[in-house]
Amino acid sequence: MTDQPTRAGQQLDPTAVAGLQARAERTRSEADRYAAVLEDIAANGLPSVEGCTPWEELREAQLDRLAAQRPAVA
Repeated sequence: MTDQPTRAGQQLDPTAVAGLQARAERTRSEADRYAAVLEDIAANGLPSVEGCTPWEELREAQLDRLAAQRPAVA
């Protein structure tokens, strides 16, 4: 072991700090939403198959949204 002090953490620039804080907030929000779904399932059980949307429809809807956001390539 050495007698030299450990190096203190390096300060981040304000843009990096803001980006990390935004990421933390998104992650916290997603975790809260996920926890709410799990709590609902625990309290009420799984939804009926008839009340659910097939994953293929969800996939196609998401692909349509992504295609609308991206300009067409010639």
